[in-house]
Amino acid sequence: MSYTVLARKYRSQTFDDVVGQDPIAQTLKNAIKTGRVAHAYLFTGTRGVGKTTMARILAKALNCLAVDEPTTEPCCKCDSCVAVNVGEDIDVIEIDGASNNRVDEIRELRENAIYRPARSRFKIYIIDEVHMLTVSAFNALLKTLEEPPSHIKFIFATTEPNKVIATIQSRCQRFDFSNIGPAVIAEQLKSVLKQEKIKYEEDLILPLAKMANGSMRDGLSLLDRLISAGVEPLSTSLLEEFLGCPNSEKIWNLVEQIGNSDAAGTLAAIEDLISSGVVEVQIVDSLIDSMRDLMVVKSTGRDSRFQLRPTSGGTRTVDREPQTPANEFQGSAELNDIESVRDNWPDILKLIGSELGPGTAALLSSAVPNRFEDGVLTLEFSPSAHTRIGASKDRLEQVQTLLRRQFSAPLTLKFKTARHDEAETESGPSQPKTFSQRRNDLLNDPAVKTVLMGLDATITGIEEDAGD
Repeated sequence: MSYTVLARKYRSQTFDDVVGQDPIAQTLKNAIKTGRVAHAYLFTGTRGVGKTTMARILAKALNCLAVDEPTTEPCCKCDSCVAVNVGEDIDVIEIDGASNNRVDEIRELRENAIYRPARSRFKIYIIDEVHMLTVSAFNALLKTLEEPPSHIKFIFATTEPNKVIATIQSRCQRFDFSNIGPAVIAEQLKSVLKQEKIKYEEDLILPLAKMANGSMRDGLSLLDRLISAGVEPLSTSLLEEFLGCPNSEKIWNLVEQIGNSDAAGTLAAIEDLISSGVVEVQIVDSLIDSMRDLMVVKSTGRDSRFQLRPTSGGTRTVDREPQTPANEFQGSAELNDIESVRDNWPDILKLIGSELGPGTAALLSSAVPNRFEDGVLTLEFSPSAHTRIGASKDRLEQVQTLLRRQFSAPLTLKFKTARHDEAETESGPSQPKTFSQRRNDLLNDPAVKTVLMGLDATITGIEEDAGD
């Protein structure tokens, strides 16, 4: 007995069986109940999301011989329903638009359309990949779509609706099939495995579902390949072994090396992946997915409702994060005088950046520790920087609270504006600054520092306005 692949064996048979396209199924059911079935439909969407399956279900619902009129619940047992399921019904003609795209073949279709169905209520034409028809073929079809016989229904399916000419689309009711979510695919895969009585590890299902990229058919095809390995229970290790997926631990090791700015370690991790048979494109795709997962975890926490993707075909759930270096203060444990403050100032800025953000650290980087007496630390700013740092009343308290906690001392911060009276000389105002001086002023501007630190950027060139 020949084997039937899972994608065919478990193809949906009724509207209620359709996976992941409930709004479309409900709309078509309502159209049948109210007698408002259109003469032409255009089903669009990526591969494997149920376009042809829905077309067959609609055909069965319109022509089921077990009832006297179109029904939302075809019996799937009468001669018409059984023939439609296998694509052999004489009144439901399935045409591959890719191989039957010439104008002569469409003219033949149009000539045969005038004849009533042999045994059913409607003669239904299902044209798959309709976008492959030539412009001449589309034009040959227009007349029939404009004034169709009452016994004719057209169902067009395509993955590229933009290639279907506008005059055809305007004569159809269009339904856009969405990609099926990983959770929905996962539940269907579990159901199939249960019916097939195949043992599996729970951790396998979600990564496998995500690999389907929104296609139920692709998900079932991937499951078929795993089952063919003849290994039970099905486990995540099979994804790497039989589906050529990058090892998730190796991908996370690469991410960790990148996070540590370890060039040698990064190259070694890449070489390790390539030597295992992973191509460069897969590595890049896996890194993109991994970085996306880290962004979700960082932004919304581990318990986010946003499902995390596997590495490109990877096999993991996020149960750990690569370690970016620890934000620990590396300077002296105590600040005794102004000299100790100045010695530890770079480390203090790193601490502030890690806890309060790069913007605050950038503004404080323009400050000069001026005095430290009786627990009061005075920081001296330029006038422009002092205005920015003082714009938020909370900023001073945040920095002060952080330093008190770090050094376990009643430290108080005081901001001071630097005086530039000495810039004036006895001969009058200072001379215009040189380009080098203006460049240094720009590089030390707190706003510029904020941008550079926030974007981890560097200045590659400076251009002055001709009017300056």
